Amino acid sequence: MSGTRVRIQVRGRVQGVGFRPMVYAQARRLGLAGWVRNDQHGVLIEAEGERAAELADALRAQAPPLARISSLTVAALAPLGETTSFSVLESDASGHTATQIGPDMAVCPACLDELFDPGDRRFRYPFITCTHCGPRYTICSRLPYDRPQTALAGFPLCRDWLAEYTDPGNRRFHAQTTACAVCGPRLNVDPREILAALQAGEIVAIKGIGGYHLACDARNQAAVQRLRARKQREAKPFAVMVANLASAGALAHIDATSAELLQSPERPIVVLEALAEAGLAAGISPGLRSVGLLLPYTPIHWLIFHAAAGEPVGRAWREQAWPLALVMTSANPHGEPLVYQDALAHERLGGIADRIVTHDRPIEVRCDDSVMRVIEGAPAFIRRARGYTPEPIELAFDGPSTLGVGAYLKNTVCLTRGREAYVSAHIGDLDSPEARRS
Repeated sequence: MSGTRVRIQVRGRVQGVGFRPMVYAQARRLGLAGWVRNDQHGVLIEAEGERAAELADALRAQAPPLARISSLTVAALAPLGETTSFSVLESDASGHTATQIGPDMAVCPACLDELFDPGDRRFRYPFITCTHCGPRYTICSRLPYDRPQTALAGFPLCRDWLAEYTDPGNRRFHAQTTACAVCGPRLNVDPREILAALQAGEIVAIKGIGGYHLACDARNQAAVQRLRARKQREAKPFAVMVANLASAGALAHIDATSAELLQSPERPIVVLEALAEAGLAAGISPGLRSVGLLLPYTPIHWLIFHAAAGEPVGRAWREQAWPLALVMTSANPHGEPLVYQDALAHERLGGIADRIVTHDRPIEVRCDDSVMRVIEGAPAFIRRARGYTPEPIELAFDGPSTLGVGAYLKNTVCLTRGREAYVSAHIGDLDSPEARRS
């Protein structure tokens, strides 16, 4: 092939976000030969052809929505005379790893369309995800990011799924953590049964992305008070999950910035001014005029709300107001960190929850929900965790790696790397041995 050959190194949040499939698509569009792979620094590309010099600009312009490019360097190489084939190679795991993995993100609209499409083979599959959504940080055991180094390593791809994974025209081309009902993780209880238990006043422990939640009907005062008594949580407010922004608007005053936060892929809990006649149990936020609301962010959440809506078809129901409101609080005994390991769920939560809903996809790292509120028109963190951890905070200057172990109360830890500060997810108060071990 005539033309030039370039080597492009891309750094930043470029693993686990669909960057390699995007590179493949752009290289094919430009008629280039070569390859792309994850490596210890991010994504490495070698491309050859008459339009090879255009590739770097194309990558910047077409970066996937969850990608964050911190640097992109281009070096000219001697042409090898390759054919027009372009490949996605196995990752290079040699050397010191200096790349990033992205935070967990809410299930995307495209996956929701498939989740509720009776004609799709992922219809009502509780672990639907793609390159643009779903867990990343909490399922990743090591880097570079590839399926064998995630919690999906124990789920070999079935024939249909492998066909999608290897098809450049499929939106799940080289999507590492997605699966289907044939080959993927399974939930031990149907979401309809979860809804029935909640509506009957039960407290249900539900395994999510970064750990377990304790859930109950937020309009059932007896259930809320029973949860407080069992969890030994006298007055600290409970977060409440509702189906969508329209449902949230029936419970609280919502400004434009708060609405944007609620619907963002990060899906934090947002603290808002509660409406006087919201109809929530008095024990949700005792003595406070505020309420912490969040919207569904996992397929399991969405399936519960879909069941509560009567399992309608189409998309319209996802925007309509629905009365179901669920307490969705961290599943942990008093003074201990979030429970995330299945082996400990029955031991730690058996005295709190009436039933435990689990699944067989492991959680590699615990990660609590983030909590935010809008102050003078700007978002502010109360607790920085899921959706934001481990996104680095950029420092003003470079320096040696430094570890900060945080305070005794509301603990987090921080480790710096160059100009990047990595702040852990919320750990909590350190009054228990389990919290200190965490």
